[in-house]
Amino acid sequence: MLSAVGNSLDAQPNRILLVTVHHMLYPITADVLHQVFSPHGFVEKIVTFQKSAGFQALIQYQSRQSAVTARSTLQGRNIYDGCCQLDIQFSNLDELQVNYNNDRSRDFTNPNLPTEQKGRSSQPGYGDAGGMHSGARAGGFSQMANAAAIAAAFGGGLPPGITGTNERCTVLVANLNPDRIDEDKMFNLFSIYGNIVRIKLLRNKPDHALIQMGDGFQAELAVHFLKGAMLFGKRLEVNYSKHANITQGADTHEYANSNLNRFNRNAAKNYRYCCSPTKMIHLSTLPQDITEEEIVSLLEEHGTIVNSKVFEMNGKKQALVQFETEEQATEALVCKHASPLSGSVVRISFSQLQNI
Repeated sequence: MLSAVGNSLDAQPNRILLVTVHHMLYPITADVLHQVFSPHGFVEKIVTFQKSAGFQALIQYQSRQSAVTARSTLQGRNIYDGCCQLDIQFSNLDELQVNYNNDRSRDFTNPNLPTEQKGRSSQPGYGDAGGMHSGARAGGFSQMANAAAIAAAFGGGLPPGITGTNERCTVLVANLNPDRIDEDKMFNLFSIYGNIVRIKLLRNKPDHALIQMGDGFQAELAVHFLKGAMLFGKRLEVNYSKHANITQGADTHEYANSNLNRFNRNAAKNYRYCCSPTKMIHLSTLPQDITEEEIVSLLEEHGTIVNSKVFEMNGKKQALVQFETEEQATEALVCKHASPLSGSVVRISFSQLQNI
């Protein structure tokens, strides 16, 4: 545990704290901060902002004593194991001005504030997650659970090339094959890397699509692992969109409540399985009497199957199928994930096994 820093530079003890978060591997919202600081007294208001010093927040308690207790207890502590370290000083402000209740700011004494200024999005990814105060709160709590799942999946670290600091939730995919692609196929591919909120194929650019992921970390996984992947004869261009989220409309497909989103259950396991497309796919939730021949006939239209194997794990039938190329395996996953088979709904993901 680190000792207090910057004490001599502090303002006098005050009910408003200035908090800087160092080593911020996971996103921090007003709700995450409320969970951390509220055990020490009634938190009236929170405002967060990005400065050259990094991510900072102002936290206003009802009483000065609560702020003094919180500072002495939390100074130098980490919100999550090994990261998101708190550096806490007293602010010289008298009162915080909060105009919106969303992931960036919150007035706990006035739950009726709007979530955002008209025409401006709130924190990316949560603008449409249930509307007002309650929706923003839910976003924060799910984010804490998500950060815990990420830490569990990667043993406290992150995969090579993943920063964990991206906050942009919407991904722009270009160079699609417009004759072969649709929203559900995009969902099948991108849902490997996180929950999907909504998808929009662009009418004016038929080889482009926007995909809104559950949060910035999931969007970063998708961009990292799918950039340059081959699908339907095209090399995908996958980048962050300038749009914070996709506005719901007649030309958007909604997936926020889809039970096919993989990360609502076993999130840590699903994070661990994230990888770039491979030649090998793993099939689960199969009918108990499935045969290798039925698996092959389900998938062979998508490419040359080199090897396949049906096996049982924990009393449930699963299968591995190896294609000649990554592109063939990707096409099989995109086209056949979530398809019905003898009363079951087949789940498909990439396997990192080199051979069967």
